[in-house]
Amino acid sequence: MQIIPIPHLLNATVHVPGSKSLTNRALLIAALANGATRLTNALFSDDSRYFARTLQTLGFDVVLDEINHEMAVTGLGGRIPAQKAELFIGNAGTAARFLSAFLTLGDGEYILDGDARMRERPIGDLVQSLTQLGATVHGQRSTVPLKIIAHGLPGGKTQIAGNISSQFLSALLMVTPYAQAPIEIELSTDLNSKPYVDMTLAIMSDFGVDIKRNGYSRFIIHPTHYSPLSTYAIESDASAASYFFAAPAILGGTVRVENISRRSKQGDIAFLDVLQRMGCAVEETDHCVLVTGHSPLVGLDVDMRDIPDTAQTLAAIAPFASTPTRIRGIASARVKETDRVSAVCTELARLGVHVEEHDDGMTIYPCDTFQPATVHTYNDHRMAMSFALIGLRMDGVSIENPGCVSKTFPNYFDVLETLR
Repeated sequence: MQIIPIPHLLNATVHVPGSKSLTNRALLIAALANGATRLTNALFSDDSRYFARTLQTLGFDVVLDEINHEMAVTGLGGRIPAQKAELFIGNAGTAARFLSAFLTLGDGEYILDGDARMRERPIGDLVQSLTQLGATVHGQRSTVPLKIIAHGLPGGKTQIAGNISSQFLSALLMVTPYAQAPIEIELSTDLNSKPYVDMTLAIMSDFGVDIKRNGYSRFIIHPTHYSPLSTYAIESDASAASYFFAAPAILGGTVRVENISRRSKQGDIAFLDVLQRMGCAVEETDHCVLVTGHSPLVGLDVDMRDIPDTAQTLAAIAPFASTPTRIRGIASARVKETDRVSAVCTELARLGVHVEEHDDGMTIYPCDTFQPATVHTYNDHRMAMSFALIGLRMDGVSIENPGCVSKTFPNYFDVLETLR
């Protein structure tokens, strides 16, 4: 797909889909609650469909209304109806990690598997932690496929690494209220992506469960239960919004993104702070955020360990800055849908941008002369969405396999067109 440049300043209003992170967390918690919950502004994408259909396969009543962006889930108070199931979750990392913990609450045998890339993505630390709590998990143990032989989750003490994926800790936190005994979780490393754990704790609280904690190092969960909510509204996805926050930084003008606030539960809203440091103006009004681009755009040195999903967005802006940009703290991005550090550096170089790769990130230098090229996406939705931004400014940019955006933002390129 060739991206056609926009030859004028932006003046646009966009609405992005509901948050993947909030949708999948709400689906899991709603299935654990005892009663019906309706999710509004829910995300319908590859990842969320895998998760919702997996719950249906497990015997839950899940009604999907894609036209109205709603999902209705009838929870069973911690009970999983199916006693045997084979579950396929594609390359949905969130679903893989959350379901691995969730299935230990059942009474039966469950096989969890994914596609070739999912079979390369780590899950071993979570499996080890669940095993310490009394779960029985067979398989490679470091990746899917996994076979979980469940008789409920006994409880006790466990350790979990926090430097590979915060989803490991989030998975434990959400399911442990339904363990048979209290659980104490201790972090064995520093925690990356802290805002995602904050999000998990916030949504647990929304459904009536608050837990004891010592910062991000120790969590204590006693047996309790979630309360169903008649309606639970999902915020628009801050990661998806980042591309539209970034567009005026590249093109100038103003973009208004609806149904999102700087008070969002989502950590990626902090990307707005990065844009402000680069010289953009940010304004909030009536649950909308407006970003206005100003020249010159200034490069910066930024640690993005807490917002790694927006690192590719920054990488697309950085070549247009007047000074170099150093992105730090995203070593965990190497085990996402692809090795995002290597992939970003390779594709920027393909476009003629001078970039240096580091273990934990990259340094990107200003670029005056881009070269036309087809950007390889590595079947990574964020590669496609971020590099399309460069094509809004520079002629000759094409995106290979644009359909990979279906993972989280199926109509991304339609929304991108509305910027015209």
